[in-house]
Amino acid sequence: MSHSLGLVIESLVAVLLVLTIGYCALLNKRLKRLKADEQSMRGTIAELITATEIAERAIGGLKLTVRECDENLGSQLSMGTALSAKLAKQVVAGEAVLDRLSRIALAARPSGAEAAAPAEAESPVASAPKANAKALLAAAQAFSERRKATGLAA
Repeated sequence: MSHSLGLVIESLVAVLLVLTIGYCALLNKRLKRLKADEQSMRGTIAELITATEIAERAIGGLKLTVRECDENLGSQLSMGTALSAKLAKQVVAGEAVLDRLSRIALAARPSGAEAAAPAEAESPVASAPKANAKALLAAAQAFSERRKATGLAA
């Protein structure tokens, strides 16, 4: 019996050794696949690092461009604001000049009764400045009406 017990134990050890060898072969295959995957993973990681570096450089360039655009637009905006203020002052001054010209032209216009008598007495050469004043008055009034119609007059 002790002889058969030894044989059973030896057989059991042999079966376990065969199973261990089979399992080792399976693990060997898995390790080879893992190493192959590791190489492809290293390549992928290297590509990702390169792409990240390129993206960082591009972001730096974009930040520089944004900064330059901001400075350029800021200076153009301040110049535009100054020009707008200057134009507003010139419009106000032009309206003041137009108002003064209108008042001068109205003051220079003779009244209805007085206009008939001097016009007959004066020579054609002397009436030329009055005709020019009347034309100037009519032009100034027409200009003023156009300005009011377009909404540019105050």
